[in-house]
Amino acid sequence: MTEQPSHVPSTRADLGKDPARVSGMFDEVAPAYDRTNTVLSLGNDKLWRVATTRAVAPRRGQRILDLAAGTGASSVSLARSGADVVAGDFSAGMIAEGKRRHGGIPNLSFVEADATALPFADEEFDTVTISFGLRNVNDPEKALREMLRVTKPGGTLVICEFSHPPAALMRGLYRFYNDRVLPVVARAFSSNAAAYDYLNESIRDWPDQRTLAGRMREAGWEKVAWRDLSFGIVALHRARKPAAPNQA
Repeated sequence: MTEQPSHVPSTRADLGKDPARVSGMFDEVAPAYDRTNTVLSLGNDKLWRVATTRAVAPRRGQRILDLAAGTGASSVSLARSGADVVAGDFSAGMIAEGKRRHGGIPNLSFVEADATALPFADEEFDTVTISFGLRNVNDPEKALREMLRVTKPGGTLVICEFSHPPAALMRGLYRFYNDRVLPVVARAFSSNAAAYDYLNESIRDWPDQRTLAGRMREAGWEKVAWRDLSFGIVALHRARKPAAPNQA
């Protein structure tokens, strides 16, 4: 697992996505992270979380890995079903804040985890999900293969991530919001506005829905499909790990 030093400077990370620098920024914004996201998304983050939870369809008896879990807001939604949920994040600050807020939930645990080198056994989880975190990984393809490794045959992957609106008008409005509005709001509500400059750049550099689906198939996932949320500002991808031969 990548070591995350606590002395990382708070300058904006570049698109090389150096794990230590990105992790350091998330450590700094952890206490106000959920509130800031709600403001910046105009409250849509809660709707996206509901859609992701429904796509995962958690139920009692399942073991679920929630990556890029941050402070655990998405993990709590999954744990309400009675499933055994592991909230993983590569930011020590986020994990600490998650434990402080939700450490008393018996079927929810927090683990510091690098998505490219997950500290779990093969075929350990029924479902793996990651929300708004895959684009922050320095090697997304390797992360997709790691998620496949720790998922049971026949298990599922759910990815909720910022994407690219297919309609030209919405793309223009979205780009205007990200370029002109988001930086102003981030400076007002966040302890580290530079982290949200990085957010804007990482969204612009991220592939569209079809390209991500292709990368998931290349990593070994099958039955890949997606649907757009909020006119394609966010896309929800779902896939399945091929079943073992005697399960097919």
